[in-house]
Amino acid sequence: MTPTELRNSMLAEKLITQLKRRHYDAYYCPDRESLLAKIAQLIPEGSSVAWGGSMSIRDTGITKMLKEGNYEVYDREDVTTAEDKRRMYLKAFDCQYYLASVNAMSEDGQMVNIDGNGNRVAAITWGPEHVILVVGLNKVCQDLDAAIKRARSTAAPVNMARFQLPTPCQTDGTCHNCLSPDSICNYISIQRMSHPAHRHIVVLVGESLGY
Repeated sequence: MTPTELRNSMLAEKLITQLKRRHYDAYYCPDRESLLAKIAQLIPEGSSVAWGGSMSIRDTGITKMLKEGNYEVYDREDVTTAEDKRRMYLKAFDCQYYLASVNAMSEDGQMVNIDGNGNRVAAITWGPEHVILVVGLNKVCQDLDAAIKRARSTAAPVNMARFQLPTPCQTDGTCHNCLSPDSICNYISIQRMSHPAHRHIVVLVGESLGY
């Protein structure tokens, strides 16, 4: 085991303890291969599934695995009109398993998410029967203040660069706390615990995932 792998394993053990205190189910996967196996284990075949706009979910191959498997998939990317996309958003609220990531997480197990439309933070908060949160250890911050700063100053500007929308952070890569109509920082969620208990399942991954 390399020094990085050893550190990741120790950090994951600490995080799992904190998450279980907050009524989450929590697991650690050292790499993407073990992550895919864990997701397949957690979601029974035949289940209805959906996901938020998460690069972590896409880049790890989870969406591909689910779409090729025996699952009822609600994917907004499969439709083109605004009306059909809204229909997919609403179906996601009633699915059995909703997958997403977080923008940041504190070492004591608090989650921070920033959303433009609000559908992702809404579904994480209420609706789907189970929520699986896939979190790369690169998103873990020392405390809640640091997690909020990461979400605002790192995750949001990078996502804006992906979307190529004309917000102030596109000029210099830093958060301006702007009031732009194109801002994706419209809804900021801090999640302290899983409620009802065990509705949220956190899968920590010993790799750098997403933004």
